[in-house]
Amino acid sequence: MGQETLIKVKGYFTVLNEKGLHTRPSTELVRCTSGFKAQITLIYQGLTVNAKSLLGILMLAAGKGAKIEVEAEGPDAEEALSALIALSEQKFKIQY
Repeated sequence: MGQETLIKVKGYFTVLNEKGLHTRPSTELVRCTSGFKAQITLIYQGLTVNAKSLLGILMLAAGKGAKIEVEAEGPDAEEALSALIALSEQKFKIQY
């Protein structure tokens, strides 16, 4: 068996939602990240949380305009980062 290359990528997204990362957009974020094998973490104001954890994301208390750093590590890290950034640009599919 061949050794899998461990891919590690970093990026960021800006919260565009009027009400920030509250429960509904955070749920969409978890739905998105849960489909990937990569370990994905979000970093904001010194807090680092698992992007697959709803409570972790809510702990960030990120408001509109917050710049969230993303680190992904694993075989599908690049795809996970791209999907997360695309989701944030769609305001996490939330309409007010």
